[in-house]
Amino acid sequence: MTDYSQQDPSKLDSSSSKWVAIASILRPQGRKGEVLSELLTDLTDQFHEGRLVTLAKKDAAHPLPSAVPVALEGHWLPTGKNAGRIVLKLAGCDSISQAELLASQQVMIPAEELPELEEDTFYVADLLDCTLFNGEQPVGKIIDVQFATTPDGKMRLPDAAPLLCVELPGNTDEEVEPLLIPFVRAHLESVDVAAKRIVMHLPEGLMIEEDE
Repeated sequence: MTDYSQQDPSKLDSSSSKWVAIASILRPQGRKGEVLSELLTDLTDQFHEGRLVTLAKKDAAHPLPSAVPVALEGHWLPTGKNAGRIVLKLAGCDSISQAELLASQQVMIPAEELPELEEDTFYVADLLDCTLFNGEQPVGKIIDVQFATTPDGKMRLPDAAPLLCVELPGNTDEEVEPLLIPFVRAHLESVDVAAKRIVMHLPEGLMIEEDE
């Protein structure tokens, strides 16, 4: 089965570098400045001790030019109700009050520091803004990728196919939901990231007819 690592690289600062958010800080988790964070990547080896990361505001495409990188002093993966998240210890954040100031910030790294993926493996950002084709017929633009989770929403189901959220052309009604297409190898012909083109052969009944 094709592996689709969940990364979300964004666009960039004045230096034209590219950045990717690897975690989103939620709240303090401990007395020494640790912070509980949402994982935005499956590649947890990105959180090794000494790693330099840069913080950015929630939903920002990149850190501010004045942002100073900070080192990761440690991390661990909690269990129980916070399973599927990560606890981070950042250098210079040594108290609960300091950790509270970091809530809602993104933990970012330069996209060039991401490891190379195996063949037939893609970052989510590679798929966003691609046009999905059903054979030669364009379907629409991919605006998001969703992953099936457990009922409490805390853990991803590893055997469930990702869903491409496809915005149909000409849709101006915000209440109209995007078309959800399972991104599975059996239906996939090609992915051309540079050309922003994904070609699939979708089974009958999956597509919504334009005249419906």
